[in-house]
Amino acid sequence: MGEVSGRWFSDQAEPKTGDLVDTLAVTRRFDLTDVQWAVLQPLLPAPKRPGRPSLWSRRQLIDGIRWRIRVGAPWRDVPPQYGSWSAVYGLFRRWQRDGTWQRVLTTLQTLADAAGRITWDVSVDSTTARAHQHAAGARKRGICRPNHPAVSASSRPTMRWAGPAVG
Repeated sequence: MGEVSGRWFSDQAEPKTGDLVDTLAVTRRFDLTDVQWAVLQPLLPAPKRPGRPSLWSRRQLIDGIRWRIRVGAPWRDVPPQYGSWSAVYGLFRRWQRDGTWQRVLTTLQTLADAAGRITWDVSVDSTTARAHQHAAGARKRGICRPNHPAVSASSRPTMRWAGPAVG
């Protein structure tokens, strides 16, 4: 074995996996199904950019957005099978700014409500928790507080002096 530009390599060729493995569509557990994609695709805006076609399909990019939101990872950690992180992030931000995500959510909620898949019950939690006495602002003692002056407005100013300073 030797080293070339910081990477280890072997003199043996990498094993070939075959054409079948390279052409199989790999579905991830949380990627959109064909049925979900058939519902979502008509709700998406038409591509506006003429010219060279994108390297990644919209479905790949949306699966990348869904992966990132589900996992909570940084955008730069989006796996490459979903497209470059900048393409995934760019589509997310573009549709966030123009309101596409809000329109898709509203339409999907309307469809689900019409099919009876959403229950619009309201749940209100009225739990009350008593605060500890120190956290509730317990009574302050003494007269030297900002809202309670040491001298009343009707008296003459006096000087408090405890005697000669020590030390």
